[in-house]
Amino acid sequence: MSANPRLTDWHGRRTWIVGASSGIGLAVAEALHARGAQVIVSARQATRLAEWAALAPRRSALPLDVTQRADVEQAAARLWADGPLDLVLHAAAHYQPQRATALDLDELLRHQQINVEGALHVVAAVVPRLLTQRSGHLSLIASVAGWRGLPQALAYGPTKAALLHLAEILHLELRPHGIGVSVINPGFVATPLTARNTFRMPALISPQQAAHHILRGWARGAFDIHFPKRFTLLLRLLRCLPYPMYFALVRRLTGG
Repeated sequence: MSANPRLTDWHGRRTWIVGASSGIGLAVAEALHARGAQVIVSARQATRLAEWAALAPRRSALPLDVTQRADVEQAAARLWADGPLDLVLHAAAHYQPQRATALDLDELLRHQQINVEGALHVVAAVVPRLLTQRSGHLSLIASVAGWRGLPQALAYGPTKAALLHLAEILHLELRPHGIGVSVINPGFVATPLTARNTFRMPALISPQQAAHHILRGWARGAFDIHFPKRFTLLLRLLRCLPYPMYFALVRRLTGG
């Protein structure tokens, strides 16, 4: 039995992608639109969103900064005024590599504001409305960086671990009400965020490949959508190791 209702036919479905100006969010928006969905995209880059929306029918732009609680609520109210939403994907994120030996509190808090508080603003705006319509799907993009602690992920990793925990609880409590919830844990995807990395990124894939994996996961009704498997399955095994073995292995592999 699948964890969620399977999402296979996108024709005519209303979808809202938050964090869609580039990277995975934009690639998912393109893929959904190609499959017949009506796609609303949100991000801070108003011009970029408007240009994308103007290229074809069934596209619309709703500029939004997820750190602004009132703006997120107003955006949700505006969208639901036009009818139910079938999918909300939260893809907005901030990333800057950081080590404990070069701690930057402003960056730590910036990650929390965008990656955690921003997600909570979206969740708080959409969940009551999904409960009212008793249908729909909420998906959060986390990361394999949230599975276990890794070097240089001091700012980013904890925020993605928080999203994973949040998604687990949302799934447990919303599935009985007919609402699907999924968490997306990508490995390395070539986006403007990962372009900041100075190390070699194993199993690097394109945003379009990531979108393919995500839509396939929704079609299966999966809760945990992680990819590429040749990389994420290895990391999943690392989650099972006791701390002494895990710390020793990570230090050896990364020099961390």
